[in-house]
Amino acid sequence: MNALQKIKSTDFHLSEYEIVDLLRIEVLSKEFFELLAVSNDRSRQKFGNRGYVFTQIGINAEPCPINCKFCSMGAAHYSMDSQWEKTAGEICSQLNWLQEGYFDDFFLMTTADYPQDKFLSVGKAVKPLLRKDQRLVANIGDFDLQTALQLKEAGFTGAYHINRLREGIDTMADPQEREATLRAIQEAGLELYYCIEPIGPEHSYEEITAEILRAKELNIGVMAAMRRTAVKGTPLYEQGQISAPELTKIVAVTNLVVDPSRAMNVHEPIQAALMAGVNQLYAEVGANPHDTDSHTEQNRGFTPAAAWNMLREFGYLPPVD
Repeated sequence: MNALQKIKSTDFHLSEYEIVDLLRIEVLSKEFFELLAVSNDRSRQKFGNRGYVFTQIGINAEPCPINCKFCSMGAAHYSMDSQWEKTAGEICSQLNWLQEGYFDDFFLMTTADYPQDKFLSVGKAVKPLLRKDQRLVANIGDFDLQTALQLKEAGFTGAYHINRLREGIDTMADPQEREATLRAIQEAGLELYYCIEPIGPEHSYEEITAEILRAKELNIGVMAAMRRTAVKGTPLYEQGQISAPELTKIVAVTNLVVDPSRAMNVHEPIQAALMAGVNQLYAEVGANPHDTDSHTEQNRGFTPAAAWNMLREFGYLPPVD
């Protein structure tokens, strides 16, 4: 029995070799659509018709010393059209505008060197503006257990943090520090949001599998897969990006192996992936490392309404409908 036959029989205990085997399925083949169908069916059983939209504000557009080769804010190749930092008042005003629509979890994102004490102050300022059921999530640089506990005390319920593909090679981040931050998040009792990213044409299926298995071990509630956007001006721009069907296939395999308990996401939003089990999308405003427009809501970023329109087309609904 090969890996596809195994998952069609609802046996999802896959070896590393079997995961690679699924990732090697040719896109748009009969087997490709069978893979998507299994992942979609599993999500429908787990999530029902419950969809999620998460919203993120990138609160500063400034050169970042980690110099990720895929990021428009790398200090050595800064590619954004301007530089700025939002005040707490501006962030609160933008959040109030976003609250005119419906979304679930709310993320604050910064460059890796943004002062952590200032970030904690911003978190405390926005927390009272959220509904009781909305979660507050940090997307920041590496930090220790003490900071994780301070984030929790300030009202944050979780953090987005990952070991990126080719960490320490395509980035100046220390993989050991990334892993230490992952441990600190979970030790502090914060929810860990995880993603396989940023996937490019040069990444082997073995590399992708290693990160999928890492996520599986972390027992993730909200999982994602993200392709690298080819951002003009960044060192990896010439490498290009993977296709939407290829990303959809990786989403399906990730969903089946990691088995997230609350939601499966694709980034940036593409319709094809909603046939592979995706029930959650992001709306983004402010700085976005995939964009050269420092106000991504004017370019690449989705609004909550646009994200919900896409989810509704596939039968995923918010609880307020």
